[in-house]
Order: sequence, then C-alpha cells, then structure tokens
Amino acid sequence: MKYLRLAKLLGVALACALLATACTTDSSQEATGVDDDVAATEETPADEETPADEETGQEDGEATGGAADCAEGSINISGSSTVEPVSRRAAELYEDICSDVTITVDGPGTGDGFALFCAGDTDISDASRQIKDTEIEDCEAAGVEFTEIKVAFDGIAVMTNPANEAIDCLSFPDLYAMLGGQSEGFESWADAQELASSLGSTLEFPDAPLDISAPGTESGTYDSFVEIVLEGIGEEQEGEDGQFIRQDFAGNADDNVIIEGVAGSDTSLGWVGFAFAAENVDRVKALPVSEEPGGDCVEPTVETIADGSYPVSRGLYIYVNNAKVAENPALAGYVDFYLGDGYTESVTKAFGESGYVELPADQLAEQISAWETARGA
Repeated sequence: MKYLRLAKLLGVALACALLATACTTDSSQEATGVDDDVAATEETPADEETPADEETGQEDGEATGGAADCAEGSINISGSSTVEPVSRRAAELYEDICSDVTITVDGPGTGDGFALFCAGDTDISDASRQIKDTEIEDCEAAGVEFTEIKVAFDGIAVMTNPANEAIDCLSFPDLYAMLGGQSEGFESWADAQELASSLGSTLEFPDAPLDISAPGTESGTYDSFVEIVLEGIGEEQEGEDGQFIRQDFAGNADDNVIIEGVAGSDTSLGWVGFAFAAENVDRVKALPVSEEPGGDCVEPTVETIADGSYPVSRGLYIYVNNAKVAENPALAGYVDFYLGDGYTESVTKAFGESGYVELPADQLAEQISAWETARGA
C-alpha cells in the first residue's frame, strides 16, 4: 500500500498548491458544463475574526493547506448512492470547520438526482455516470446551467480464495451466470455452466461449492457492482424490471467480514472495494476481469482503475448549479473544500477506513483548472 499512500500525498500536495488563489463564480457557464472539471479554494478575508471550533482546534474558517470560505448558508445534495458517502464525508469535515453551514446529502440514485437537479431543487447532483443528453435537455429547458466535476474513480475487486487455482479470470457473463437474478439457487460453480455458455462464455466451471461473500444492499459497492457488471446483461435477459442480482446470499456491510468470508472458503466468490483487497493480498485473490468472453483480462490496480482499463471501474462525478454558486457563498466554499483540503480523506475514507481511488495528480490539476475557469478565476 506504500504506492497508494505516495500517490495520495502527491495528489494532495499538487492540489494544495493549485488551490491557493481566490476564486469567483461565473454563472454564465453553458448547460453542457465543463468536462471532468474540479474546484479551487477561496481565501477567508484577513480582517474577519471567527470563533475557534472546539472539535478541530482551528479557527472557524481555517483549514489545513488552504482557507475555507465559511459564509453562512445551507446546501442540498442528492443523487448517486455510490457518490453519497464521499459528499457526506466532505460535508461532515466542512461542517466541523464551518459551523454556520448546514449540508444535507441523500442518495436516491443518479437518475432521480438529475431529475431534482434539473428542476432546480438541489445545489449539487452526485452521479455515478455522466449526465445523459436527455437530462441535459431537461436542465436547459429549466434554465439550469451547471459544471461537471469528476471527483474519483470507483474500483471494485472481484475475489476468490488463493487456493482456487481453477479460476484465473472471469468475464461479465461469467459473473452474471453465478450472481445474476437467473442464478438464484445455484449452489456450485458448475450450476452456472449452462447459463454462462448460453451467454458466450468458454470457461469450464469447477464442480465445487459456490460460497458467496459480498456487500449487502445498504452498500454503495453493492449498487456499483450491480450497475456495472450485472444490469446490462440482466436487462437483455429479463427486461428492465427484472431482478439483476440473486437474493439468496447473506450480504454484509463490513468489508472486513467480506474478506474473512472469501479467505475462509477455498471456492469462494465475492467483491469488495479495491483498497480492502489490496490490503489483504496474502488472504484473497483479486481476479482479472474481462467485459466480454475471451476478452482481455485486466487486473485491478491503482493504474488500471485510474485509466479505466479495468472494466469494473468508472468515474464518479458531482454536478454543481452555477447560478446557485453565485447566490450562495457557502456552496462555493464547500465545493472548494471538497476538492481541496477535504479531498483525500473524503474520497479514500468514504466508507470509514476505505473508499475510492483518487484522481491522479495531473487529472486533478486539470479538474481544478477547469473549475477555476468556470468560476471566472
């Protein structure tokens, strides 16, 4: 994990250097937004005296590595349940520093979030995908102009036990055959053979118990896995209203329990946030994954998650209403903090001790630069 910590430190150092200038808001940003762009930090006026915050020991408005704008106000965030933990963690950290700011965050889903956002009902929309053309049209019709900001990468490791030498790579159809809605009741890997073959798989499944250890429905990692790996095949097999994942396994919200489950069975199958798998390489085997049968098997690493070549990965975004930034200084301060002092902890500790993959330093710099442009800095 040393290389992960080094990457984080480098990203934070560059972000802090770039975030030292004050920014203003440009509410004339076009509705198509700025592709994959992130924020800058505003300085607190030097003559403004604010009370010390008891929890952090900092003055209200002071943040390590850059000043936070602690204007009073409220912020409403909705959207992706996957991005929700990142935005919520950033909100908790920011409210500790800026006690006069109230931030609400919920995660009904990316599509529902965009519906609220394009109606002007929210300040920020969390999204586990980029906004669709139809959603852009809805925003344009309502006069909502926005800035798109990529904030992280989501990598999910598909795992088995190191003793399971029969499996070296799995494709999306392989995974659907064992974990999709049509696999309900399958007790062995071999039970999935017929379904997998019908989906084009050439893998020979072992005749061994299929012991599933995976997140539960309350987990963002559960939602991400279903959306990335299973949903597309499920829609083709069962229709849009189908059940995309089997319901006959006991999910768990604790990543450590999932690791224990995979490590405890020689023929296990599960998935977990990449960071946890990387910390337990001696106990679990993270499998290379291909999107199509016979496709390139890509191993999950920081590099393959960041460049998108690992197929169980994607960018995570926030969309910011430009006009509301102009009207609400607290919103601008929160976004600045989100992408400045609060960035690393919010992204990497979104679920407590684990989280997502930070943007590489050069990509983060591009996001910050574009956000500064959007705000007229």
